[in-house]
Amino acid sequence: MPPLVSVIIPCRNEAKTIDRVLEALDGQTFGRDRMEVIVADGRSQDDSRARVESFARDHPALHVTVVDNPGRTAPAGLNRAWRAARGEFVLRVDGHAVPRPDYIERCVSLLESTGCDGVGGAWDILPGASGTIASAIAAAAGHPLGAGGTRYRVGGSAGEVDTVPFGAYRRSTIERLGGFNEAVPVNEDYEFNYRLRQTGGRLLFSPEIRSTYLARPTLAALARQYFRYGVQKTVMLSFHPGALRPRQAVPALWVAALFALGLATVIAPPARVLLLLLTAVYALVLFAAGIERAARLRSAGMAWALPLALASMHIAWGLGFWWGWFVVARRALGGRAPSDR
Repeated sequence: MPPLVSVIIPCRNEAKTIDRVLEALDGQTFGRDRMEVIVADGRSQDDSRARVESFARDHPALHVTVVDNPGRTAPAGLNRAWRAARGEFVLRVDGHAVPRPDYIERCVSLLESTGCDGVGGAWDILPGASGTIASAIAAAAGHPLGAGGTRYRVGGSAGEVDTVPFGAYRRSTIERLGGFNEAVPVNEDYEFNYRLRQTGGRLLFSPEIRSTYLARPTLAALARQYFRYGVQKTVMLSFHPGALRPRQAVPALWVAALFALGLATVIAPPARVLLLLLTAVYALVLFAAGIERAARLRSAGMAWALPLALASMHIAWGLGFWWGWFVVARRALGGRAPSDR
């Protein structure tokens, strides 16, 4: 019989975590005889592919295969993987996110019991390194000021949502939508889920479906990540202008306001007062969040580190959003912008 579930993993340079992901899949409560794992390797420059192949040899009870992903991006890898998949349900996992032992079982149960098109769950966000900064980055990734109320990051009750991470879908749904949009190399899951909902599909969130996500280890890595998120949000909006949520517009508007007021101070000195006032209010809000989280976690360093992480996310995302329009324009003219890689 063909497998009931195909787990697809886009992977590029994930040697530090891919073993943990595969071990978690091998330890699922769902029967290994009813699942397969397909890893799409994006020409990794570390030993990710060798690790996957070694794992497959050492764990013959779990059917693990590797397909090549010359496109190197996540959506290109996902398309390569699902087209090679044989399961009725297709579950996307990342090379740096570790699912709980009952992850697949709960996904399949919810898909079968509700008849919906896709399901997903919550993240347990862990620091990507030791130290106060790394802990603050993990806290910021799950904070309402950093995640904007996204249920899979900050928690919430079960129900219909606009997106989920690492979703599980009916294969027929993926086929109907034509797979993932390879022109959206970073925000591909949100873009796919947007098309799913726009065509009448239902996407469900369950807090009982959980995976562990490792946050970025440094502020520089966090800023690079959120800059790319901002750029690719704009790229996605070039396909779906109605997909922008108010929570996503706030960082872009904040960066625009800072820039506009900064220019205004040159010709209108009173603008300095407004700029200082807005910056002070923003800083107070962030430091209040830091003090609250420091008290909750009993970590004094969180009082100053969390505001730095949140500010890095906001500013980087906002800058990326506006730079993204340059990327979109260059693409429309047949060119290629530096960050469009």
